[in-house]
Amino acid sequence: MKRIVCLGGGPAGLYTAILFKKALPAARVEVYERNRADDTFGWGVVFSDQTMQGFRAADPETHDAIVAHFYHWDDIDVHFRGVRVRSGGHGFCGIERKTMLQLLQARARQLGVALHFEHEFVSEDDFQDADLIVAADGVHSRVRTRHEAHFEPNIEVRYCRYMWLGTEQTFPAFTFAFEQTEHGWFQIHAYQFSDRLSTVIVETREETWRAHGLDQMDTAQSIAFCEQLFAQYLGGHRLVSNAKHARGSAWLNFNRVLCRRWHRGNLVLIGDAAHTAHFGIGSGTKLAMEDAIALVGEVVGAADVAAGLARYQKSRLVETLKLQNAARNRMEWFENVARYVHLEPWQFAYSLLTGSQRIGHANLKRRDRGFIDRVEAELATQVGLTTPRAPMFLPFHIRNLTLANRVVVSPMAQYRAVDGLVGDWHLVHYGARATGGAGLVYTEMTCVSADARISPGCTGLWNDAQAQAWRRISDFVHAESPAKIAMQLGHAGRKGSTQVEWEQANHPLPSGNWPLVAPSSLPYYAGISAEPRAMDRADMARVQADFVRSTHLAVDAGFDLLELHMAHGYLLGSFLSPLTNQRVDAYGGDVQSRLRFPLEVLAAVRQAWPVERPLSVRLSATDWAPGGLSEAELLHVAQALVQGGADLLHVSTGQTVPWQQPVYGRMWQTPFSDLIRNTLGVPTITVGNIHEPDHVDSIVAAGRADLCAIARPHLAHAAWTLQAAASAGYVEQWWPDPYRSAKQQLETQAQRLASALPGPV
Repeated sequence: MKRIVCLGGGPAGLYTAILFKKALPAARVEVYERNRADDTFGWGVVFSDQTMQGFRAADPETHDAIVAHFYHWDDIDVHFRGVRVRSGGHGFCGIERKTMLQLLQARARQLGVALHFEHEFVSEDDFQDADLIVAADGVHSRVRTRHEAHFEPNIEVRYCRYMWLGTEQTFPAFTFAFEQTEHGWFQIHAYQFSDRLSTVIVETREETWRAHGLDQMDTAQSIAFCEQLFAQYLGGHRLVSNAKHARGSAWLNFNRVLCRRWHRGNLVLIGDAAHTAHFGIGSGTKLAMEDAIALVGEVVGAADVAAGLARYQKSRLVETLKLQNAARNRMEWFENVARYVHLEPWQFAYSLLTGSQRIGHANLKRRDRGFIDRVEAELATQVGLTTPRAPMFLPFHIRNLTLANRVVVSPMAQYRAVDGLVGDWHLVHYGARATGGAGLVYTEMTCVSADARISPGCTGLWNDAQAQAWRRISDFVHAESPAKIAMQLGHAGRKGSTQVEWEQANHPLPSGNWPLVAPSSLPYYAGISAEPRAMDRADMARVQADFVRSTHLAVDAGFDLLELHMAHGYLLGSFLSPLTNQRVDAYGGDVQSRLRFPLEVLAAVRQAWPVERPLSVRLSATDWAPGGLSEAELLHVAQALVQGGADLLHVSTGQTVPWQQPVYGRMWQTPFSDLIRNTLGVPTITVGNIHEPDHVDSIVAAGRADLCAIARPHLAHAAWTLQAAASAGYVEQWWPDPYRSAKQQLETQAQRLASALPGPV
């Protein structure tokens, strides 16, 4: 390549130019920026110690220059309800944004990069002879806008207003402070970036901002409001804005951006032009500079520019999505502070620190053992224990049921039943997982009638023979382990009469199909699935009676907990979703009408189920599809289910319609459990890519769920909980007597491994 042009003179454009000039000294590398060289509209920039290691590898000179101007700190302070909670060992660095830009400019000039300031570029067409054009022109990228149809940006304007300010007040730690007003909560993100200056970002919900009249105030008036509200943290110092339009309002909404495509011909987007990450995780500049490292690494040495750009997007997309997901989680935490204000200050702080779901319990323990010791002691006290332990091993009490720990074996269809009857496979499957240490073991969705089955291999509970077969399993679980066992009852609805999962899942049987019923006559796959009959009142009465009969049989079979399956597009769940319930009678329409039949079934089942035993409901918190269940409707449904007799909500998502578009990631469904539990005060089970003990510890300690349901890891490793206990050094964990020799060996191995672990990361 002979000519490389970077459009935008922020950290993304400058760092890209530096790295390209290093890699291709003979190339003509240029940066064009429409502002002046010393213009900047932020205050400080934050990087973690780990991020700086990557910068050192990419360009030691830039790294060393930045480090020489860093202000470094290890602690995070959370101020909430008059209490300061401090957590240490975090390892962050702050630098003045203007200083950083000056250092990058100096390094670029040293290498021979041509810098052009106050240059208004209309489009990339001005540089037709360039081999590569890098659009680093920020969140409001003109280049991206010009080619919007190609890049397909998804731009989401978020719910909070924020203002980026500076102050001469110094902070000994990265500081989060929360203040309540008559209209809602405000918070600051504050950190020192030099010997005398700090950044203070003030943030609040849009409706709170408007209620205080801040939408009618100019910047000076807004600053005066913030100075008064957060005076106790400012030590008498003023807040200052360097916003470009000081006479107008400096309040902003965060725009979450992600483009479907990042490159077009020889043009590529990087940094905020391609994707943004909320400042709550301190990752925008980090993400942009790491983009630059990846871009240069993929393009230099590629067969051609197009191939290099394709590899760049492919290689960066996974890490970008991970970081964006983490930033989204943290952003939503700050957007919904009111959801967590019922927590004690120590748990409020823990919830904040783990809000991204990238930092968990074990990591915090390595950073600050004293902080986690306090958290574990407080959690133990909450459940009546005098000896702290890892959160996943805390007992859980609900009605007259006590679970030994917070681990749940998820309902997992086995498709091994014959005429609904369980056999030896099921005895071994459930028995092994009960003796594997989990506190609660769920059956797969067990159907209330033959025509309620998903497939011919599904388990059933509609006759005495089936109840006795299940009794054999529950007796084994109770006799050979302290685990409890839960029966999940369901009706497949329009998703019934299909092939088993390892054949063509959700597709009709080749032969021997049975009639289907549903709220509305909508086939699951149009043109493929059978069309269900829209249920009339007689159908509803029959199905309700089937659930009641199965409930009585579940009592006879010795189950400790009963769950109604109202999720995943099965019959009861399909009544709840507006995508699958298009009735025009009393059982369709608004959310309360769609709830009518599920609530009737719940009431009948609750009456048939012993009062001392808990009852749970599994529901899909979102359909992951336009026009599906809204957040407000979800909360209405959840509240109605609890009022109708549910003690526990098992929070899953999706599988309602085949055109769903889930957003996957680790613990990807936990935010929905968090929403329900902390908004309504309802006990929840969460599920979804929870595969490490640390996930369980973090979720429980933060109060995002009471129990964690784990599926695939339990298929691969029936004794997952026993392994986790040994690794955590929890020696009080129950083990089957014949396996106790393995307990000692695993605990010894875990101790050796722990002694070899590195320090905080």
